[in-house]
Amino acid sequence: MTTTITHQLDVPGAVVTYDVHEPDSEAAGPHRPVMVFGSPMGASGFAQLVPHLSDRTVITYDPRMADRSRLQEGGEVSYEAHGDDVHRVVAATGLGPVDVFASSGGAVAALPWLLAHPEEVGTVVLHEPPLSVLLEDADVLDRIGEDIVDTYERLGQGPAMAKFIQMVMHDGVFTEDYLDQPAPSPEQFGFSSEDDGSRDDALLGHNMRMAPYHPEGDALCASGVRIVPAFGAASGQGVPRRGAEALAAVLGVEPVEFPGDHGGFVANEWSPDNDPEAFATKLREVLDGRD
Repeated sequence: MTTTITHQLDVPGAVVTYDVHEPDSEAAGPHRPVMVFGSPMGASGFAQLVPHLSDRTVITYDPRMADRSRLQEGGEVSYEAHGDDVHRVVAATGLGPVDVFASSGGAVAALPWLLAHPEEVGTVVLHEPPLSVLLEDADVLDRIGEDIVDTYERLGQGPAMAKFIQMVMHDGVFTEDYLDQPAPSPEQFGFSSEDDGSRDDALLGHNMRMAPYHPEGDALCASGVRIVPAFGAASGQGVPRRGAEALAAVLGVEPVEFPGDHGGFVANEWSPDNDPEAFATKLREVLDGRD
């Protein structure tokens, strides 16, 4: 059995909610606690993964503008702010140093954190960070992102999310003519074309407005932290996988393959073949240095 205790923490510009999942004494092993997070995905996105890590304490949290957390008026949303929030959560638990599994935008937010506080981190697995600045089509990706944000401002969530999903489904390098194609229908992805007037979506209204993060390869290598870029076996050549491979090249290491796709730790109607238990097994192997 695992006991979960939920806390709230005041941080600069926000109030964040985090959870500490403690295994019972019989299940606990000689492992560091592990901080598991994404962005904009909150703790609920890892609900299928956490039970399979029951041999160690797991910390999860909701990013400052998502789910149970609350962004205050004027609160900053940036990779640096996200990274500082994670630092403050770990410090509040008193459980550091921790190992880390960070996914998607969370894998980018982990970088400024481990540079600022390397003493808090043992091994960090960075699963498919969308580091577009490292890619050969960075300029095109910048324009695609700007178009999605502009669509959100003009037309609302459905049309913007359709464009976002079309982008993440794209396999391989983006060419200059990508933006010339017709806009996808929101309905084909299960969204409405109607604009409900809201503009506070965690992804479209906040994260996609953040300035790109430029990894400092030399500083990351000198941090003393064991950094493991990772990608999903079923991810094709989408931006997140290419980001993981590009980061690995910057660090001079080999990326590690995990089961499943970009959300390999969740099995659902869109990715029924994902296997959270197999994903957790691979994660434990990597964290324990058996990759």
